[in-house]
Amino acid sequence: MYVIELALKLNPMPVSVQRKNLKDAEALYQQLRHCLEKGNPRFIELNCEKVETKKITVIASEILAIQIYEKTASSLGTKRPGFSFDS
Repeated sequence: MYVIELALKLNPMPVSVQRKNLKDAEALYQQLRHCLEKGNPRFIELNCEKVETKKITVIASEILAIQIYEKTASSLGTKRPGFSFDS
């Protein structure tokens, strides 16, 4: 499972969506990145793979950062997001 996490302006909690495989996660990451670079579209709709009717729309200009990481079955539940010297 892969997590795509968005940091939004003035929001202490990130918005995240999950994708089952790396190809789909990378495609969503690139789509979001392209929207930030070009400024289009103004709104970005993200959906849940498991519950198709579950959706969220964010304003593209409010996104500060996007990260992608693999969710694992370790005791913590996920790899440490962001960048770190620790593995």
